[in-house]
Amino acid sequence: MPHDRIDARYGWTGGGRWSLAIAVGIASVVTVGAAAARQTSAPAAAREAPAAAAADQAPPPAPANGFVGDDTCTTCHEPEGKSLPATLHGKARNVRTPAARTGQSCETCHGPGQAHVDTGDKTKIKRFTAMAPKDVNATCLTCHSKGSHAQWNGGMHDARNLSCTTCHSVHNPKSERAQLKTVTAVQTCETCHKQEAMKVKKSGHMPLREGKMDCTTCHTPHGSTNVRMLKVGNTINETCSSCHAEKRGPFLHDHAAGRESCASCHDPHGSNNDRMLVAKDPMLCQRCHVSSRHPATIYDGSQIAAASNRVVGRSCVNCHSQIHGSNHPAGEKFLR
Repeated sequence: MPHDRIDARYGWTGGGRWSLAIAVGIASVVTVGAAAARQTSAPAAAREAPAAAAADQAPPPAPANGFVGDDTCTTCHEPEGKSLPATLHGKARNVRTPAARTGQSCETCHGPGQAHVDTGDKTKIKRFTAMAPKDVNATCLTCHSKGSHAQWNGGMHDARNLSCTTCHSVHNPKSERAQLKTVTAVQTCETCHKQEAMKVKKSGHMPLREGKMDCTTCHTPHGSTNVRMLKVGNTINETCSSCHAEKRGPFLHDHAAGRESCASCHDPHGSNNDRMLVAKDPMLCQRCHVSSRHPATIYDGSQIAAASNRVVGRSCVNCHSQIHGSNHPAGEKFLR
């Protein structure tokens, strides 16, 4: 059948025939190109496979210059290597810890160990038990230099030549927090501050024995801008009023002794007197009020026999109840 009749029968035109021919040609070219691409990529993939396998089998990178790695250290120091993961320094997921540095948990603090391993000389490695306190502190401060540790340099404990390892243990801590050598902070402090530790055992004391607070509730052992290494404020009163806010004032009529320092009348560590007073009433008051207003009476047995109201109950405070200060217009004598 002639082509023109075939075209008329199926509705093709001359342009349609040429379009069909072009489409067939393009499909042939694409097929040939894809086959060529497969042939070209096959050798490349074959070359890359051995390279990838070689990379997987390659040894780990060599330690940095002078470092030998944790495995070498624990060959001899196995107990220390086993104890470290149980401490805060051994938490590898915390990027701030020595354990976060792969293979350098030990040498992050103790320094490169190659010379020590080669010679066996103990002086070629940092041994904190044999180092000067300032050198020990310098090592710890490379990480612990912020927050409460920022005031360490020049602080009272630094000035007394103490080191971080005086209170803390990296490998064998006994406390639940702060990696202390003792079970509690109070036990750590009382190894030096024995006088204050004995006061806590008196009848009037802060609730340290009951576990409601410890030495670090008021003091910061790493240094402070306040007196006596107190944690809050710049004076003793500011520290006390952080809990005893009702005694803070300001008052219309304030008590001079209290305005100067709470420690003028109270011993914060403990006392055998009521309310941790440094002396028993009324003798406490008479340390300042010797002959003012009231006569300079000696409160002895004769006053007890005379049933003086100044030696029973709360003594002077029986009347002067607002002894810390008063906001009453008539409260000049702290009576109300």
